[in-house]
Amino acid sequence: MTTDPFALFDAWYAEARASEINDSNAMALATADSAGRPAVRMVLLKGHGPDGFVFYTNQQSRKAGDIAANPQAALLFHWKSLRRQIRIEGPLTPVSDAQADAYFASRGRDSQLGAWASDQSRPLDARETFEARFAEVQARFEGRDVPRPPHWSGYRVTPLRIEFWQDRAHRLHERHLFTRTADGWDEGLLYP
Repeated sequence: MTTDPFALFDAWYAEARASEINDSNAMALATADSAGRPAVRMVLLKGHGPDGFVFYTNQQSRKAGDIAANPQAALLFHWKSLRRQIRIEGPLTPVSDAQADAYFASRGRDSQLGAWASDQSRPLDARETFEARFAEVQARFEGRDVPRPPHWSGYRVTPLRIEFWQDRAHRLHERHLFTRTADGWDEGLLYP
């Protein structure tokens, strides 16, 4: 019987949430532009389940440009203290406006304001410029809710491959690979 990779993810993620000191939901997101040039950065997992793994970003950022040109991604969770990692690969799709609105509304006010003030990934002449823009946005939304900017939303990575890696002594690691099929998942082992 094949293991459910999402149940296994949930178990490992729960352990990480209980033991990791900072940002147990941090994951490396790798994308590539239209020329195939790769880029990787850390983002935060903000939702997950059998339909995929969700993160949010400025739609005018470099990562969003990569995604528009090449909607494939790889994710990596690395929990050093647990000596585990999970690799996920698959296509990216935008989340619904309703889902993006709901998540944006749950963010702290300064994070909401920052989404309006930042031209993410674009050159910045001085920190003071950003701080001045942040102050302008603070004044603009004083006393009222901060709506989600039209250029801010999320993406879902729908996994086609999920690999669970467990550190073992003498580099004799354990690797379980799940590959999506038309009927569910195939499970196998990989050499360390």
